[in-house]
Amino acid sequence: MKKILFFLMAIAMWANDAYSQNILRATVKEEGSEEALIGVTAKVKGTDITAVSDADGNITVSNIPNGTHTVTFSYIGYEEKTVTFTFPLSSDKVITIEMEEDEMNLGEVVVLTTRGTRTIMNIPTRVEFISGEELDEKASMKPGDIRMLLSESTGIATQQTSAISGNATIRIQGLDGRYTQILKDGFPTFSGAASGLGLLQTPPLDLKQVEIIKGSSSTLYGGGAIAGLVNLISKTPEEKRELSFLLNGTSGRGLDASAFYSQRFGKIGTTALFSYNRNWGYDPSDTGFTAIPEFDRFTFNPRLFLYFSDKTEMNITLNTMFENRLGGDLEYVKGHGDDMHSYFEKNETQRHSLQASLTHVFDQRTRMAAKASLTYYDRVMKVPGYDFDGDQWSSFAELSMTHTREKTEWVAGLNLWTDDFNESHPGAVGKRDYSQTAAGAFVQNTWAAAKWLDVETGLRADRVFDYGWAVLPRISALFKIAPGLSSRISGGMGYKAPTIFTEDTERIQYRDVLPISKDLNKLERSYGANWDINYTTSLFDDCISFSVNQLFFYTRINSPLLMTDTDEGLYRMANIDGHIDTKGIETNLKLGYDDLHLYLGYTYTDVRTSDEYGKYENFLTPKHRLNAMLMYEVEDSWRVGLESYYYSKQKLSDGKEGKPYTMFGFMVEKIWEHFSLFANFENFTDRRQTRFDTINNGTVTNPEFRDIYAPLEGFVFNAGVKIRL
Repeated sequence: MKKILFFLMAIAMWANDAYSQNILRATVKEEGSEEALIGVTAKVKGTDITAVSDADGNITVSNIPNGTHTVTFSYIGYEEKTVTFTFPLSSDKVITIEMEEDEMNLGEVVVLTTRGTRTIMNIPTRVEFISGEELDEKASMKPGDIRMLLSESTGIATQQTSAISGNATIRIQGLDGRYTQILKDGFPTFSGAASGLGLLQTPPLDLKQVEIIKGSSSTLYGGGAIAGLVNLISKTPEEKRELSFLLNGTSGRGLDASAFYSQRFGKIGTTALFSYNRNWGYDPSDTGFTAIPEFDRFTFNPRLFLYFSDKTEMNITLNTMFENRLGGDLEYVKGHGDDMHSYFEKNETQRHSLQASLTHVFDQRTRMAAKASLTYYDRVMKVPGYDFDGDQWSSFAELSMTHTREKTEWVAGLNLWTDDFNESHPGAVGKRDYSQTAAGAFVQNTWAAAKWLDVETGLRADRVFDYGWAVLPRISALFKIAPGLSSRISGGMGYKAPTIFTEDTERIQYRDVLPISKDLNKLERSYGANWDINYTTSLFDDCISFSVNQLFFYTRINSPLLMTDTDEGLYRMANIDGHIDTKGIETNLKLGYDDLHLYLGYTYTDVRTSDEYGKYENFLTPKHRLNAMLMYEVEDSWRVGLESYYYSKQKLSDGKEGKPYTMFGFMVEKIWEHFSLFANFENFTDRRQTRFDTINNGTVTNPEFRDIYAPLEGFVFNAGVKIRL
């Protein structure tokens, strides 16, 4: 009996020992940074056995049967890791699993706009990112400019300011375009007199990525970033040559031809963009006026990169653009004008900018960056009986230092801006020349306060000559609540210096607008806050990826600069005794299954102005906007997309209300190794304002154009070829 009991106890001890060996203990870290990854899923192939890593990256997989098994470690934003083990394990030692971020996923992207070294997943500031793949897709839809690229994002809209010349500005969260700062590689280039046409004069072929920050971003970038900022980031040369061409034609009588070259040769690298864009006057609705104006545009952007050493590099950039744009009566545009067909709007513009930047790494923790730019912009705008002719010189210089430690990162710097506008033909209101200079200093700290909390604080002080000081604090926080669940909250202050260049004055070609006065005008000042919740997971045994982001926003602008009437029948830019506030929500939902992806977005925006007479709703701001896109994409083979956009009714400046409308688009692209063919059916249901409303209350000779709140060109088909050598 004793022998039997001893035998049974031995078997039990052996079985228990064997069972204890069938537990896999591992610590999951990010490759390179060695940062623990929370929420990684480990699955034993061929079984239902799974486990998830904790806040320290530790993961324990239990009850694994004897034998050889494959364990897959998966995490959204990282490449899947597969390891094979034989159980029982020979040791109970904790195994380290390193996971590499997926290059095709946003998780590995280092955001340049925030000036730090963290990836997009680990920064407290909420940044929306448009990757090179998305840029390539949008280039198939609109190869000549970036208007569509930006306007299709949730919470962003482009507002057309001219019915016949197509001039447009970008609006973030319902605020006028002058409150959004547009940068190219961190340099301000599209402000002042250039703001009404900048979006239409920027081809996307040389862009690597686009970063968007909504809400006040003035701490790092100074005045003008009240609603947010858009940073257009160019491609940089690699060892492997990139040579690409794009040819496109449209049913709207347009032609686009672009070429881009990039390569690094040891200590020297270069990139170059050349683009020619041509359109003939186009009127699909027989109004007699151009829905798309006639224009010729040449763009040439060469860049030189100098790699002095592993620690020091420099790049010099020349951006140059020439454009002639003519809209108006279609007969006049075609060269058949007479006494009746005589209305036109002509824009002759050129922009040249020289930029230089130098970076030096002192050690693994400290680096310096210096940059400077000089920009010349000339614009001649003519309508019957009136000419606007002015040129703008602007400069920008900055010196900054970044110091990175294990848990903190500091960025500090000094800036100097100048803006000098000179007008050649003053007209009845006199010359509207002005010079503005702003000198500023800023500091920003990012602190990994805890494994679940990152905090970013910043402070800027600007001295705006003639208008005083602007002190701008800002704070952001990232809360890592649970695996796949995070939240960001941020708030800050901003300002905008006064100029005559706004959406309202652009609509009337700046005619009869009085000059800005340092004695009568002052800075517009703002404060605002954003709060978002982000959840990312996978469903149905990792078959479907799912993410949702919910954003709440609010911004208030005190003493806003608005165009007001005078007793003499002129217009004055006046800081009203009141404020503008915008509030609302943005909802973004993404679903992915194999090669199929669905994107849904909703924006609610409520923008109101309060003054001594009361509170009223702002014009040309739809309260509700829906956007949806279904994309089927097989890498390096096919790209097929279907999209739709809904805009609710809008209040118009003439007291009427714009009609709600819905647009649909479809695109397809077949991709081979060295070239691809694409076709795009934009707005194929032909929704345009002239189908359900009017655009002109006047005569053919003296038109009085109404607000433009819907497309004018209607359905436009374009097709072309991309060549990669």
